[in-house]
Amino acid sequence: MKTERYKRELDHSYTLGATLTFELMKLRPDLAMAVFICSDTQMTESTKELINICKTHDVPVEKNDKAFNILSPKGNCYVIGMFRKEKQQIKDGNHLMFVNPSDAGNMGTILRTATGFGYKDIAIITPAVDVYDPKTVRASMGALFHVRVEYFDTVEEYRKRFENNHRYAFMLTSSRDMEEVKALSPYTLIYGNEATGLPEEYASFCETVIIPHSKEIDSLNLPMAAGISMYKFSRSL
Repeated sequence: MKTERYKRELDHSYTLGATLTFELMKLRPDLAMAVFICSDTQMTESTKELINICKTHDVPVEKNDKAFNILSPKGNCYVIGMFRKEKQQIKDGNHLMFVNPSDAGNMGTILRTATGFGYKDIAIITPAVDVYDPKTVRASMGALFHVRVEYFDTVEEYRKRFENNHRYAFMLTSSRDMEEVKALSPYTLIYGNEATGLPEEYASFCETVIIPHSKEIDSLNLPMAAGISMYKFSRSL
């Protein structure tokens, strides 16, 4: 099967590594197109198990060193999965929203944290990072296959569809300590871009909150702030 360096406009992406490919095959085998194994790969029990899972779901397994030269030239990857992208829709309930996130590694970490705290539905306001970028997939450690991610062109589009969600925006200009908030379900936790945060206009249609921290730093980084608030809100209902 033909492989090419990942670009956003492609209809497929890749899991770079055995662990991620196992997650793909166990959770979303319906999306899997092929699994590539490097000729240097040892036929361990886990490799045999992966091949058997692929056979069960009629997913072709190929020895294809060219794919590794194109997709993982550093030589530290021995299994690659190729899978179809899926246009998803989030469901009613508690959501996370990220406004113009730009870092693939950060987003992958956030997806993994969200999975850990039971958040399944994530809204992203464009322009934004590509959750199907192999860098994001790898940083998520396969959590991408546990969640639903939907892109929205504007926050108004999201608000129109989920008008009953209570919105909590994390903003440094807020004076309300996160610990004072008793979440009303369904709710949406809203975070801004890594560098610029949320536009001030969000204060007009959200309850703004802040995660208190020392004055020795300007702010927490996005994955850290998201993780702290997910932990708090997931236990406040």
